[in-house]
Amino acid sequence: MTIPREAAAYAGCLIILALTPWAATPAEACPFCGTVGQSLSQRRDEATVVAVGEAEGGDSADAQGFRSQQFRLDQLLRGNADAAVAGARVPARVVGPVAGTAVLFGTEAAAGATTRRTWSAVAADEIVLGYVAAAPAIDRPAAERLRWFAGRLEHPNATIAADAFTEFGLAPFATVRAAADALDPARLRAWVSEPGMDARRRGLYGLLLGVAAATQDPADSQTCLDALQQAIAAPADDFRAGFDGLLAGLLVAEGERGLDFLHDRGLFGRNARPLDQRHLLAALRFASESLADTIPRRRIIGATAALLASPVVAADATVDLARYQAWDELAAVARLWDTFGADDPIIRRAVAGYLTACPLPAASQALARIRTHNPALLQQALEAAALPPAR
Repeated sequence: MTIPREAAAYAGCLIILALTPWAATPAEACPFCGTVGQSLSQRRDEATVVAVGEAEGGDSADAQGFRSQQFRLDQLLRGNADAAVAGARVPARVVGPVAGTAVLFGTEAAAGATTRRTWSAVAADEIVLGYVAAAPAIDRPAAERLRWFAGRLEHPNATIAADAFTEFGLAPFATVRAAADALDPARLRAWVSEPGMDARRRGLYGLLLGVAAATQDPADSQTCLDALQQAIAAPADDFRAGFDGLLAGLLVAEGERGLDFLHDRGLFGRNARPLDQRHLLAALRFASESLADTIPRRRIIGATAALLASPVVAADATVDLARYQAWDELAAVARLWDTFGADDPIIRRAVAGYLTACPLPAASQALARIRTHNPALLQQALEAAALPPAR
C-alpha cells in the first residue's frame, strides 16, 4: 500500500518529535535544571492538611519501592481541625529516613464511598517550618513569587536552597525575565565559577547570569558578561557541569553576538569536545524556543546546520532541523547518509526521519536514490524510526 505524501510527512514529524530529547522537557520550564518535582509551596497549597510531626522508627520500602515512615502528629498548621488529631500516628511517604521533626502534607482522594488521606513528609527544623509557612501562595503573581525565592537561592539551609532552586526550575523563562530585578549579579558570578557547584544549579545560574547581564545597568552587565565568557573559556573537565546553561546565558545576554563568540571559540568546529557540542545544541534549542526576539530563526538554523559536520551530534542536529522545518538544509542532511551514516545507524534513522517529514520533491528523490543503492539499510532505518514505507 502506498502511503500518501501528507500522511508520511505527518508521521515523520511525529517521529522527529519523539526522537528529540528536548521534547521530554516542557519548553516553559528551565531546560538545564533536570526534573525538579514539586516545590514545598505547591505541596502545601495542594494539601488538605499540613501538620508538624515527629518521626517514630525508621523508614521502609513498600512493594512498589516507595519508602514510608511512621510519624506522630503534634501540631496542625493548615486544614480542618478535625482532620488531624494531635497524637495521631500516620504513615507518610519519604525520600529518605527522617530523624526528628518533619512537616507533613496530607491529601485526600475518593476511594469508593469513602475518602482516603495519604501523607508525605519532609524533614524540617524551625527554619524550614517558618519557610514553609511564609512562602508565597501559588496563586500569587508568578514574578512576585519568584522575587521572594530569588533571595533564598543557595540558602545556608540545604532544604530551603533546594526548594528555591526548584521554584526557579519550574518557572517559565518569561517569569524569570520579569523577576530579573531580584537577581544578585555578584552572587551569580561567584556561583558559576564555584568548582563544587551542583551541575544543575550551575546551569540555572549561568542562565540567570545572562538574564542579569541583559537587564542590569551597563557596569553590572559587562561584569556579568565577562564572568560568563570566562566560565565558558575555562579549561574543560570530563563533564563540563552546567555548560549548557552557561551557553544559554551568553545567548540571553548577547543575542547574535553570543553566537559569534561561540563560533570564535571553536565550538562549532570538528575539533570541539563532543560533550560541549551536545551542550551547544541544548542552548540552541532553548534559543529557538525563548529568544526569538533577539536571535533570528535563520541564525539558529544556520548554527544547528553547522553541527552536521560533527559525527557525534549530527543525528541530533538533523532531528532539530526537522523540528524547525528547516527544509533548506535538505542537501546537507541527505549527504549524511553516505558519510557519517555509512557506519552509524542512528544517523541513518535521523536522515530517514528528516527526509520522510520533508514535503519537498527533492526529499522524495533523495529517498528514491537511497532505496536504489541501500534498500535494506533504508528499510532498517525506517523501521527503527517506526516510519511508514518511504515514498
